Amino acid sequence: MQRGLRFISWWVILVVLRSAVAIPVLGSDGNSSMSTPESLDDYILKFVNESLKRPRTGTVYKVSLPPSFSGIEVSVVRFRSSSFWVRGVNFSDFWIPPRIIPMPYVKRLVIVFENLHNLSSHYYHVPGYELIAPVLGFSAYDASNSTVLGSQKLNLSTDGTLISIHFLPFPEKHANGLIRCVALGMNKSYEFSNMTSPNVCSARHQGHFSLAVPLTPSNHKKEGDKLWKWWVVGFVGGFFVLALLCLVVLCIHRLVVRRKIKEMEKQSERGVPLDTFYIGRTKLPSASMIRTQPSGVENEYVS
Repeated sequence: MQRGLRFISWWVILVVLRSAVAIPVLGSDGNSSMSTPESLDDYILKFVNESLKRPRTGTVYKVSLPPSFSGIEVSVVRFRSSSFWVRGVNFSDFWIPPRIIPMPYVKRLVIVFENLHNLSSHYYHVPGYELIAPVLGFSAYDASNSTVLGSQKLNLSTDGTLISIHFLPFPEKHANGLIRCVALGMNKSYEFSNMTSPNVCSARHQGHFSLAVPLTPSNHKKEGDKLWKWWVVGFVGGFFVLALLCLVVLCIHRLVVRRKIKEMEKQSERGVPLDTFYIGRTKLPSASMIRTQPSGVENEYVS
């Protein structure tokens, strides 16, 4: 019984501690385990491999991600490297000019196009700037195997030619000449450039791209207020969780003590009953006195 109570108490403590640790994490970084761009790219590639079986060359496939990623659009196109070199690609928001070679060279390649929509700011953040357009991206993979895409990204050798990325018209409140193109790289790196024409950015490599404007003091304040609110929520939630933990431990301790007292009372009832007497208001046990008759000396005296 005591072992069972101890196991339950430790189990309750571990559950409460895990809840306490999870509160600030959910507040600061969201509840998605795919919290980095690298992990998202790996997941999309894995999901594409599981969803598409023997994709046809030249056919556009729209891949529907699970509900937790429903804000992200993914399209996949398979090319022959020879036709990719001659014609290039004009797809949706991207224009990849001809005479681009995948490196290392492969006979066939697949390009995965992404539009992160409302999840853009969850995966990409530029300090001091606000993203005003969805993050658009594309990556090239080896497709020589007709059933499985290669896990390693291919480099596209542009030889000085520029890839164009077209964005939807941005809100009028941002039409102040401060809009910059931003190329979002690995490990939170980023690179700014000017728009080559309205709503159009240029790049020399594959990756992810967006439009950004400098944060105004009011936006800085809003961002700081939001972070402060999450800290308050985490602190208050942690305090209540710790209070609940203390209450649970106290209740379990009392339960264990009561169990021990009941066991001691049961054991005492099985023993020899003792009389009681009072000294003042104190009740004390008293054993009845039984005189042991001498067996040797008195018998000899009587005889």
